[in-house]
Amino acid sequence: MASKLIAARYGKDNVRICKVLRDQETGVQTVVEMTVCVLLEGGIEASYTIADNSVVVATDSIKNTIFVLAKLNPVTPPELFGSILGTHFIETYKHIHIAHINIITHRWVRLDADGQPHPHAFLRDSAETRNVQVDVTEGKGIEIWSSISHLHVLKSTGSQFWGYIRDEYTTLPETWDRIMSTEVDATWKWSNFGNVDSVRASIPIFDEAWLTARDITLKTFAEDNSASVQNTMFKMADQILAAAPLVESVEYSLPNKHYFEVDLSWHKGLKNTGRDAEVYAPQSNPNGLIKCTVARSGERWESAKL
Repeated sequence: MASKLIAARYGKDNVRICKVLRDQETGVQTVVEMTVCVLLEGGIEASYTIADNSVVVATDSIKNTIFVLAKLNPVTPPELFGSILGTHFIETYKHIHIAHINIITHRWVRLDADGQPHPHAFLRDSAETRNVQVDVTEGKGIEIWSSISHLHVLKSTGSQFWGYIRDEYTTLPETWDRIMSTEVDATWKWSNFGNVDSVRASIPIFDEAWLTARDITLKTFAEDNSASVQNTMFKMADQILAAAPLVESVEYSLPNKHYFEVDLSWHKGLKNTGRDAEVYAPQSNPNGLIKCTVARSGERWESAKL
């Protein structure tokens, strides 16, 4: 049977890096821990179809390159480091035309000792990560997606869900007050950058946008009297677009972490539902999964309409 290779990419995944930044004058140190994935595309068909490995940059060499470039270049913001990595591969190997770089930055926050920030001790206070996806394409520039991931939040009131379709399959009761919990995954896509120098010139906006997106997400989650996860996530995305002019679109993925009331009336008529609910049963699965992508438009009537 005749066959044709129509897509191929390869590289090195799960490359763990920790870089320590030392300020010799103050003695203050900073740690940045990352997990990096590099996947390459280009003139690599022969390695698949006729076992010609002369076109292969060994994945071990890719790993070594990541370490060397991390030593020679700043690793923050990750948008810049990803752009440096991707540009290196398409400029160094002429048959490589696209480099896909994914960077997960793990959360380390400075530890307080006796009420003061410690100069070289850190605490991982959650599983939250800061992620970037950088695609460097020869002749087309650099595409960047920035993300907040695994940000777990909960509020004990201020969430409703009612007015949905009810038919013969519906057992879920309507509610005007419930626990709302989710694990936030938010991604925003930047306008295209021409080259790594244009990314470098934009360094301040990446950290600023990440902090702004995180603040908007947390503030809106806490303060919105949510009619639904769908409506709350749209409000979050809409505000991020307003705050970050170089962002083209925002995507949210919010799993609904359910906390169900426990009917305790079987025990001496004990009330624990509705307004009397205090004890809940956290659910692991199944769970609702709500997603949306919000992009810019010439008008902003969508916000007023919802």
